[in-house]
Amino acid sequence: MMTTIKTYRDILVWQKAMLLVNKIYKVTSNFPDTETFVLTSQLRRSAISIPSTIAESYGKRSPEDYLKLLNIALGSLFEFQTQIEIALNQEYLNKQIFDLIYEDSRDIERMLTNLIRKLN
Repeated sequence: MMTTIKTYRDILVWQKAMLLVNKIYKVTSNFPDTETFVLTSQLRRSAISIPSTIAESYGKRSPEDYLKLLNIALGSLFEFQTQIEIALNQEYLNKQIFDLIYEDSRDIERMLTNLIRKLN
């Protein structure tokens, strides 16, 4: 039996990206106060951008616009991956937490890449 996607909320990659946002909010709440308007803010914004852009892409009527926005979501994900590595290097994240978050982001990356590939 084939399932039908009714809204963007039914898209698994959007659901996983939303979970990633929740995780990053939790871990960045322990970042130093000096990072509030720098790395904490950037990490949260890039994380938020991923599911937000996936949701926006779902509302587009042309395949070109849909594909363009999925690529933007992928770019936000790469930005996010870079920022969590910076957080690891600054010792704001321990290696275990980094590995968990990074692997979650890699799952999202694979899913987005596959979706983009199917649309091309």
